[in-house]
Amino acid sequence: MTRRKYDLTRLLVAILALLVLTACGSDDEEATPTPTKTPVPAQVESAPAPTDTPVPVAAAQQPTTAPVAQPVFGVINATELNVRSGPGTSFDILRSAPEGQRFELIALSEDGTWAQLAENGAPVGWTAVEFLTVEGDLATVGGSASAASQPVANNQPAAPSANGSYLDASMSSPDFGGQAFLWWREEVAHRDLELMKDSGFNWVKQAFAWETIEGAGKGVYDWSISDRVVAQANESGLKLLARLSSDPDKANFWPGQPPGNAGHFADYVFALASRYNCGPTSVGCIQAFQIWNEPNLAREWGGNRPNPAEYVQFLGQAYAAIKRANPNAVVISAGMAPTGDDSAIAMPDDKFYEQMYQAMGGSSNGYFDALGVHGAGFAAPPELDPATAAADQKYGGYRFFAFRHVEDIRNIMVRYGDTNKKIVILEFGWTYDSVNGAYKWHGADAGIDMFVQADYLKRAYQYAAANWQPWIGVMSLLTMPNLDWLNDGNPADEEQYWWAIMEPSAVNELKWRPAIIELCIYFNGVSGQKCKYDPN
Repeated sequence: MTRRKYDLTRLLVAILALLVLTACGSDDEEATPTPTKTPVPAQVESAPAPTDTPVPVAAAQQPTTAPVAQPVFGVINATELNVRSGPGTSFDILRSAPEGQRFELIALSEDGTWAQLAENGAPVGWTAVEFLTVEGDLATVGGSASAASQPVANNQPAAPSANGSYLDASMSSPDFGGQAFLWWREEVAHRDLELMKDSGFNWVKQAFAWETIEGAGKGVYDWSISDRVVAQANESGLKLLARLSSDPDKANFWPGQPPGNAGHFADYVFALASRYNCGPTSVGCIQAFQIWNEPNLAREWGGNRPNPAEYVQFLGQAYAAIKRANPNAVVISAGMAPTGDDSAIAMPDDKFYEQMYQAMGGSSNGYFDALGVHGAGFAAPPELDPATAAADQKYGGYRFFAFRHVEDIRNIMVRYGDTNKKIVILEFGWTYDSVNGAYKWHGADAGIDMFVQADYLKRAYQYAAANWQPWIGVMSLLTMPNLDWLNDGNPADEEQYWWAIMEPSAVNELKWRPAIIELCIYFNGVSGQKCKYDPN
């Protein structure tokens, strides 16, 4: 490949110079988007064909709000009816509903002329009662004081947003996103958000670890850091994708582990989505939410055998909670770990997705708006056919060792008729690790250095633009750096260090890697702009 000529003064600093920095750390570590520890090919077991029988669902934790004993339904009796964000024609149109479509009615406006509609328990908007054929006793439907309109319990008063106007949750195909570490250092967060915006990113992904916000007990929320992070993201002009999960190593966290903590988790995500629901009087705006992380691993599922049907139930409760708080938010299912192990501790991602669709009855409505996928490239270039990766041991010997394994997951969606929803790649990238044994086989040992990493990342976005439109949404790469990697004076022993698109740098310095420069040039070029960091 032809390598771009970089200004030596800047690039050699990025490649060779590392400063031993003293960081102002915290006793708590931010939940980090660590790539799942990847198997050495020789140890990977083949994935059996998906079964037709969904895994039985364990008894679910009951939600904190009592279910309606006798649900009331409404059938659209107009040719096509607008569904709006509130009870009146002055509210935004969210979608249209055709004649004959049936919804549950979960709330009425104060004057009783508008009804709030729901699908699979998740609110979808409001429409006029006169255009509904009502099934059941309308008098039993609750008033307009639904959960979505109630104030959120918190320890600090909710302040209105600075500008009252936020970016919407729409996604280009593909859209440019990346993970960042914004939680503990305000000044570094500001610098990195500015770098991402200038480089042409449109989305930033940040972990909102459950235990850092509601760690003190049920309903006791500490919004101090999350308010600042959301405000910084909103002010940067980037859209915010929040990963909602908890650290599986926090064994004594009060809600317990999944799937038994589903009700508490739904309450947490409702509080979070309500506080940052993008409204004119909200504290801030989170445009999209990722629900949990890699539930196809027992480690992320309370030590239990991965169970797609249990995760679907967990996901559905979270989806309904978020939609009560903000019907316009995008809910994304968890990305799955790449693995060929099918045992008590793991399940292959394609099998997990297949059984998710079986558990959803073939329809994802009421569960997610976009399917989350992980798409690490391992030792293969981004254009490599997964069949080649499966046939050639140098690439790993299985289809999931190719970036284009994303297409295998898309084929599952197509098979179940779910073609109108996008895939969001929640994690992807290439490491050039030369130190850590579980990663170096598909990093430095596979001939990947920082220049190859830069080239592969750019080519991944180019391949998606040429082949995956319109169904590909945000592609969130690994990763902006974390200054904590420098704490022990040796960042190279931290495997995430080798995935990063920049060197970890103090706020008053910038240590470039080729990846961020190449992406800056490409992203800006797509919109006809120039990269301000291009040394040429």
